[in-house]
Amino acid sequence: MASPSPADLAPLFTPLSIRGLTIANRLVMAPMTRGFCPDNVPGPDVSGYYRRRAEGGAGLLVTEAIGTAHPAAVGDTGLGEDNLPLLDGEDKVAAWARVVEDVHTAGGHIIPQLWHQGPMRMPNGKAPAFSPSGRYGDPAKAAGYYIEQARMISAAAMPVPTDEDIADVVVGFGVAAQAAVQAGFDGLALHGAHGYLIDSFLWAETNRRAPPWGGSAKERTRFAVEVVRACRLAIGEDRPLIFRFSQWKQQDFRARLADTPQELEAILGPIADAGVDLFDASVRYFDTPAFPEHGSLSLAGWAKKLTGKLTGAVGGIGLRSGKYDSDDAVAEPSNNLGQVLRRFESGEFDIVSVGRAILQDPNWVRKLRNGEALPAFDPASVSILT
Repeated sequence: MASPSPADLAPLFTPLSIRGLTIANRLVMAPMTRGFCPDNVPGPDVSGYYRRRAEGGAGLLVTEAIGTAHPAAVGDTGLGEDNLPLLDGEDKVAAWARVVEDVHTAGGHIIPQLWHQGPMRMPNGKAPAFSPSGRYGDPAKAAGYYIEQARMISAAAMPVPTDEDIADVVVGFGVAAQAAVQAGFDGLALHGAHGYLIDSFLWAETNRRAPPWGGSAKERTRFAVEVVRACRLAIGEDRPLIFRFSQWKQQDFRARLADTPQELEAILGPIADAGVDLFDASVRYFDTPAFPEHGSLSLAGWAKKLTGKLTGAVGGIGLRSGKYDSDDAVAEPSNNLGQVLRRFESGEFDIVSVGRAILQDPNWVRKLRNGEALPAFDPASVSILT
């Protein structure tokens, strides 16, 4: 199948308004953990990294996950994620303000993705694991690259938080959201996926609490709803709020947040009503049917159908292999942009989030628009800021 021409791809280069923000095109830089923030503060190298992607034509940049105003927000997950950023304190706000200014000067838009790692924490006393029921999940279901760390996390004692502890975390999200406004960000994104804290409240495997923070699928949304409300209050009515969710978890790639469209609606509905503008449906491959027995619609497509909100597709965009298919293999460019375009034009999703391809090449969007050759993804690019 021939790759689509620049003229064919023109629909992806149309503007989109999300609340008070209008982006120039539908190609968004996906959030990707980088680990280049010593003392949790982004420096000039990080600022340049984001500026170059704005110059390269991405319609919107979503930052790497940034820890909230809570002592256990970020720490050692066993994934080699060091030097993680925070958005808590004057020095961090000032540093992120410089990043935002650089991106705006380049003509771009940027929003931070707020993050609390929750149960994903190697045993330590400095930033202990935080999970609604003191559960990590079944370590035997973890991916091979992470199974030893999963066993260590699962074997460690994990306290069950009190209602007051949980309320403190919600406050921490709101404080970080207010800091995002102070730094001049154009909106906000929340990491509610992959087994981290927000997701651990949504997932029945890790949330065994009774109401108000647990219970049925709908009742398990209470924490996410309160976080969204706190963040919406902090950022106001004009800035967009994006919520990332997933079926799969770091603890279990085969996990299911929802087994049916009805269960997914019970989860996403209250979160949408709390103030979300766009759902970022994180999957390994963007076109995987979410519920095969109900047709070929992707997770992003179902989120849009069930909530009426804008949605984004992500996962293997422009590449032949998924992020976790191999630790060291080069991922060749793919002509799947034709499939992306067909689903986009059918109304299945509204933005296309590109991860590894833009991580390696800041000019990927410009090259796509101009019909230039797209490079293969080399995993070595993860270790540098290009």
